Amino acid sequence: MSISTESERAGPVGGGARPPRAPRERSGIPPLLLAPAGIGLVFLIIPLVGLMVRAPWTELPDQLGREIVRDALARSMYTASMATLLSLLLGVPIAVVLAHGRFRGRGLVRALVTVPLVLPPVVGGVALFAALGRRGVIGQHVHDWTGYSLPFTTNAVIIAETFVAMPFLIIAVEGALRGADPRFTEAASTLGATRWYAFRRVTLPQVMPGIAAGAVLCWARALGEFGATVTFAGSLEGRTMVMPSAVYRELEAGHPDTAIALSLVLMVISVVVLASLREHWISPGRTR
Repeated sequence: MSISTESERAGPVGGGARPPRAPRERSGIPPLLLAPAGIGLVFLIIPLVGLMVRAPWTELPDQLGREIVRDALARSMYTASMATLLSLLLGVPIAVVLAHGRFRGRGLVRALVTVPLVLPPVVGGVALFAALGRRGVIGQHVHDWTGYSLPFTTNAVIIAETFVAMPFLIIAVEGALRGADPRFTEAASTLGATRWYAFRRVTLPQVMPGIAAGAVLCWARALGEFGATVTFAGSLEGRTMVMPSAVYRELEAGHPDTAIALSLVLMVISVVVLASLREHWISPGRTR
């Protein structure tokens, strides 16, 4: 009995000890969920595949080289970047207040901040008109004092995109702030640091990945905004036309190839943004 045990431990002659087999990892997915998951995946992928199949690849450089396309793309990049900057300036303080503030009505404030996420974009555009239009609650006073009217301008595009995209940044930053270790800030305060110094030198570095992730999501959302932008800023060529409104206009004008080319550009940008977001900010250090 002992000889058999020793031979089993020694393994085959000349081969050394045989490593133990690793237990086979079992999937925790119920088999009944695989079929609907596959159908849902196909449902989400098929439109993207259709867009790539129908894309006029041979004519793509000419389509993207048209003046209207270049103008819409440049304006989209500019307005989305400005909307992201404005969201950072206003959204990060809001996230700090929601994460660390102790006051009545904080839940209501959070609900109001996230309303643009579920509000139909066209309704958001109408709301902006009601507040900032020439006859709006605030806009009429601005027009009376300065003669400036915000709607149907490039600034209106930036405001509409900020209104729709800022909640994405706020949610990401608030989550990062809630997940940050408070002991570092407490230690800084114990050593005599002011609250502003501790926030700037201790808290911000901790939540910077969350701020970066929120900024990227905000930029991508602003780049693809259509409803609120068209309603509040219109789609004036050379003035307020951005990529999504250019797609709709080209499709309505009977130019599907140009609309598909523009849509392909937006899709590629979205895929690149989401891929980089997942690899560098959502799942840091994860290897595949």
